[in-house]
Amino acid sequence: MKYTVKDLQSDFPDDAACLQWLVEYLYPNGITCKTCGEVTQHYKIAGRKVYSCGHCGRHVSPTAGTIFHKSHTPLTLWFHAIYLMSTNKAGTSAKQIERELGVTYKTAWRMMHQIRKMMATPDDSLLAGEVEVDETYIHPNVYKRSSARRNYGRDARRKGEILFGIVQRGGGVRVWHVKTAGARILRPLIEANVKYGAVVHTDGWQAYRTLPRLGYDHRTTEHGIGEYVTADSYTQNIENVWSHFKRGIKGVYRHIGKEYIQAYANEYAWRYSNRKRANMFWALMCRLNK
Repeated sequence: MKYTVKDLQSDFPDDAACLQWLVEYLYPNGITCKTCGEVTQHYKIAGRKVYSCGHCGRHVSPTAGTIFHKSHTPLTLWFHAIYLMSTNKAGTSAKQIERELGVTYKTAWRMMHQIRKMMATPDDSLLAGEVEVDETYIHPNVYKRSSARRNYGRDARRKGEILFGIVQRGGGVRVWHVKTAGARILRPLIEANVKYGAVVHTDGWQAYRTLPRLGYDHRTTEHGIGEYVTADSYTQNIENVWSHFKRGIKGVYRHIGKEYIQAYANEYAWRYSNRKRANMFWALMCRLNK
């Protein structure tokens, strides 16, 4: 059953409810006082997001180590922003956060980038089975100004910023903003993230030609001659990731800085990887202290 805004408002009607959930999530067995060296009874300090040890008086801040640390923005607004970013498939702009939450654009922009840091928590597990590998070229402002289109072309092919991605069929995806699409850059990423012996599907880009020597079952489709699907190979899943990301730039964000491309890519990669979860909001909330 989908988790709706109505459910969110019912579960977290005020900051007190948000803080109480945060305490229960971070300290399921009770708060351990660093001075006393054991779990002790703690009491909420009125007007602050802080708890005090009932034995020695040492303060503990549940927001420390989370994206809420030292933020004056109410927790209810933070939770609402997390809900919007985790559930909106096409992405959410800072202007939309500004309008819906009633905060300044600067605050909305900062909140979104803090939430993207949660989405970027690395996963050390190796992708296995059948994976698809591909690179794509984008320009973060290609659709906004005619000069950008003139310099980079409609799809920024061979001239724009480069994204490299690996998707496990039926599973998650990992994306990197890379300097070049050469074998020296792409091959180490494949070796570090794809299990030895996996079936790797790619297009005909020359950087992938050495994959069989690395112990992978390499299968290709030659896009240059109009071949996109063969009997046992295609890269449509990773291309679907690129499609969502590029349309997000065009239709939602309109323009993103080059230095933030990785952060935006992490956002789309996280949503794709968690697309089968019944409750994406709670999936993201459980990464608060990662």
